[in-house]
Amino acid sequence: MNSRRRLPGTPEPMWFLPGGEGLSIAADCWGRDEDPLVLLLHGGGQTRHAWKGTGEALAKAGLRTCSLDARGHGDSDWSPDGEYEQDAMVGDVVSVVEHLGDPRPVLVGASMGGGVALCAAGEGRIDARAVVIVDMAPRIEQAGARRIIDFMRQKPNGFGSLEEVADAIASYQPHRRRPRVLDGLKKNVRLDENNRMRWHWDPAWLGDKRRIGEIDARWERLQKAAEKLAELRVPTLLVRGGLSDVLSEEGAREFLETCPHAEYVNVSDAAHMVAGDRNDLFTQAVADFLRKLPR
Repeated sequence: MNSRRRLPGTPEPMWFLPGGEGLSIAADCWGRDEDPLVLLLHGGGQTRHAWKGTGEALAKAGLRTCSLDARGHGDSDWSPDGEYEQDAMVGDVVSVVEHLGDPRPVLVGASMGGGVALCAAGEGRIDARAVVIVDMAPRIEQAGARRIIDFMRQKPNGFGSLEEVADAIASYQPHRRRPRVLDGLKKNVRLDENNRMRWHWDPAWLGDKRRIGEIDARWERLQKAAEKLAELRVPTLLVRGGLSDVLSEEGAREFLETCPHAEYVNVSDAAHMVAGDRNDLFTQAVADFLRKLPR
């Protein structure tokens, strides 16, 4: 369990929901309990806060939205056994769905969360009303994925200030304007016993991310899940950041060949973190897609 201290002023979770293996999953939720459920699953190294604008907007459109911190991230529990495989994260989502009482949610997942959403729906763990996959597909670009891991592995001894945190983020996202007020970065770090700022995630989560021998197995699993979405004709939207070095246009097209019924949106001036780069365009695309679903 995460024992590091949150910085003063860090937003408290609205809810703690039951995940798998007795873990507690932090969540922010908007909308009415009787509205259709949309679960928002962030990417690796992100938190539930990545979806705040989208969650609030979809709630205004008549949807019950819940943004979850994945296990080992944000305010959710860390796995005491270092269990961060895809099956464990799918199990957390299944447990949350059972608790919230809507057996047919919409799953919206970015990057890591997109893989979780794809497996949960494509492998029959959740009877999803629809799936939105953001900058993720069975085939991604390994160079882009490694760049993410390299960013997350930097500064193993932590940061001395929010200015150092901002510098690290700017080095990975040079296309974004550096914030003048840094308080928003507090939710990305925790204080250790020496009052050093460290990223919010469990270091064990990164422990097995470069097992190159599993790339083919991962591709096959996600590909089979995508084929099942096509067979069942689960309403599906793929969103790609036009500047992304993780999901290429070719990778997106391969997914669309597998799921020819899927809709596709390319947000041309966004990179891998699509919702963070152009939240307005991203949220509008998702809202337009979900508006067409039968209630």
